[in-house]
This record gives sequence, structure tokens and C-alpha cells, in this order.
Amino acid sequence: MASPAATLVTTEDAETLVLSANGEWLVATAADLDGRLRALEFPRQRRVTIDLAGIKRIDSAGAWLLLRTEHDLSARGNHVEMRNLAPTFAPLFEQVRAGGELTPVSHPRPDHYSLAGFVARIGETTLRLFARSYRIIGFLGVVCLTTMRLASRPGRLRVTSIVAQMEQTGVNALAIVGLLSFLVGVVIAYQGADQLRRFGAEIYTVDLLGIGILRELGVLMTAIIIAGRSGSAFTAEIGTMQVNQEIDAMRTLGLDPVEVLVMPRLLGLLVTLPMLTVYADLAGLLGGALMAWGALGITIPEFVSELQNALRPRTFWIGVFKAPFFAAIIAMIGCHEGFQVSRSAESVGRLTTLSVVESIFLVIVTDAVFSVVLSTLKI
Repeated sequence: MASPAATLVTTEDAETLVLSANGEWLVATAADLDGRLRALEFPRQRRVTIDLAGIKRIDSAGAWLLLRTEHDLSARGNHVEMRNLAPTFAPLFEQVRAGGELTPVSHPRPDHYSLAGFVARIGETTLRLFARSYRIIGFLGVVCLTTMRLASRPGRLRVTSIVAQMEQTGVNALAIVGLLSFLVGVVIAYQGADQLRRFGAEIYTVDLLGIGILRELGVLMTAIIIAGRSGSAFTAEIGTMQVNQEIDAMRTLGLDPVEVLVMPRLLGLLVTLPMLTVYADLAGLLGGALMAWGALGITIPEFVSELQNALRPRTFWIGVFKAPFFAAIIAMIGCHEGFQVSRSAESVGRLTTLSVVESIFLVIVTDAVFSVVLSTLKI
């Protein structure tokens, strides 16, 4: 038969008020009991007896409520006495009473929206940013040392792994890179023609398209796609190995995880991203040429002729020159975040997302630095 729910019964005689606690005083009923105890009103200076004979079950939450009531009544001047406490419950009451002050601790009001809280959040974010930058720079140093060691002993290079990574990051990415670059070329040509038509300068759509695709957008779009596709894969693969303790097993066998896992991905991406950039440039120019032909009536020979007049060889090579730097950033960030994964699947997902965000951010920052430097050098 189930025990009765927690109840409170208040009785009064000539000299004493009796508070009878019955049933189960457990954490499940603590919220209701707390409200009922706070609602009780006893005259000051009266004797109060808390009768515990009817309690069937009690835990630390129930004991805390009764002891808090005893404390509050004593603070008001009432003489409080507990009686009929079962011997089996006595150690629990002693332990709760030994915990110290029974008055609930007042929690400070959250200051998330105060000036101090705002400044504190900025400071915490800044410290985390410096700590993360320090770890990434340290990881870069480890990769550089490993690269020099492999340069002195090229026989340790895992050519099969490098070729496999080239297939994963290059060949398998051709479809998505080509499609998106083609569509970007279509959009730029359409928007450029729509604006230049107002001035009768539709032919300069070719110049806009060629310089924009070859110098900036081709390599930038390719790097962003690879960061979301391959950079996240690097983090997820290495992170999963970290969760499964495979990297610890490598170290136990005397293998260097940076040499085995990072270098093939880094070298593979360093080779494939420049080639993907050239492929993206061609796809973007093709999309723009078809749009210019359909919207402006500029034939393909006219398009090619104007493109040759508008561009210089360095315009193409500047875009290709950026690709290895972007590849190094994507591979480094992807592998670094994979090694930061803790022993949980949640950590794999969180750091994979962070890897993509960091890679794209650093790629765009690096591209901005290139633009400023090249503009300063008048290149």
C-alpha cells in the first residue's frame, strides 16, 4: 500500500501550537511543502511543537525544510521543540543540521546586462581568443618541425595517404566547386550587365567578370567550399579517432600522429587547391560568358577578345598564388581542432563547426591582407 502524501496539520491548545508533519517528505514534494510552510503564521513568543511521528519517508530536502522552519520560528522568538523523531531519521537530521546555516543563500542578481557584465564577457572572450591563438601557433610550430624532419628523410612520406587525400579533397570536390563557380559567374555577369547597361558600357561586363573571378572570387569561393567540405572532414575524422583512443594507440606504437594524420592532409590540399582554383576560374568565366551571350549578345569570340585586352598574366597568377596559403590555413585549422576533441561525440560536432567558422574567417582575413599588400605594392 502506498504511503500517504506529505501533509501538514496545525492544532492548538492553551499553551502550545502543534505542527504535525505526516506522509512522505521528499524532494518531489519539496516545492509544495515550501510554499505551505512559508504561508504559516504563528504568534510570536508562543511555544511551537513540531511533531514528526507521522513521517513515513524523508530525505535531505524534507529534513532541510523542517529544520529551516525551526530556525525561522526561533529567530522570531518562538520556543520550538521537535519531538517523536524516529531513530532511523535522526542521523539525517544531524547531518543536515551540521551543514551549517539553514537560511537559503541569496544568489546575486545576474549582471549579464550591466556594464560590468558586458566588460567581463569581453575580457573572457579576449582571453579565450588569445589562448586559442597560442595553441594554433604552437601547433603550427609542431607541423613545421615535422615538415623539416620529413624533408631530411623523404622516405617517411606516406605517398599513398597523400594521393588518397588528393582524391578526397580534389577529385571528389570537382562537381560542387564547378557548379557553384559557374553560378557565381552567371550572377556577376548578370548583375554587372544590369548596372553597366545604364551607361552603354555593357562590354565592360567582361572586364568586371574576368578581374573579379581570376583575382579574387575564384580562389576565395573555392577555399570557402573546401573549408566547409574538407576542413570539417579533417576535424571529424581526427576527432573521432581521438574519441576512440586511436591516436593514443598510435603514440603507444611509437608513431607520430602529426606525421601520420596531418602531413598527408596538408600536402594533399596544398597540391589540389591551386588546381581547383584554376578549375573554378574556368567554370566562372564559362558561366559569365554564357550569360553575356544570352543577355548582352556578346559572342564567345568577342568575350575572349575583350578578356585578353582587359587582363594581364599577373591577374591570373595572383589568384593561384593565394591558393597554397588558403590550403595551409584550412588543413591546419581542421587538423588542430580534431586534436582538441575530448572524449565525447558532442565535442566532435562542436569543434567541427568551430573548425569551419575559423577556417573561413582566417581565409577571408588573409585575402583582405593580400588585397591591401598588393594594392600598396600597386600589383
